[in-house]
Amino acid sequence: MIKHSPNPPPLQDYDSSQLQAAAYRAINHYLNPQIQTHKPSAPPIDGLFVVRTDLETETLLINASQDLASIGVMASHLAFDIDGSQRNVALGICRMVEGVQLLVDEALTKSCRATA
Repeated sequence: MIKHSPNPPPLQDYDSSQLQAAAYRAINHYLNPQIQTHKPSAPPIDGLFVVRTDLETETLLINASQDLASIGVMASHLAFDIDGSQRNVALGICRMVEGVQLLVDEALTKSCRATA
């Protein structure tokens, strides 16, 4: 019969203390994750959302403009689904969003002109 696998290597003398230390490090790494070998480079952030500091002003203004447009559409749909004083509140929100949208769009236009 032909053997398809090679013979195992001969037994070697291993330093069991090194193997045991490596095993303990591996176990502690997975079972005690709160122990960190390095400290985080940035302080913890309190907020849920974070704006990256490496983004350009134009990118931020474009995203703000798109978000304001979305908020305006949602508020106007809400305004036409409700009646009374709540409708006036929703329409007031629409007007405020439109005003802020104009400010952001103007800042974006000036930013694009300055970079061109």
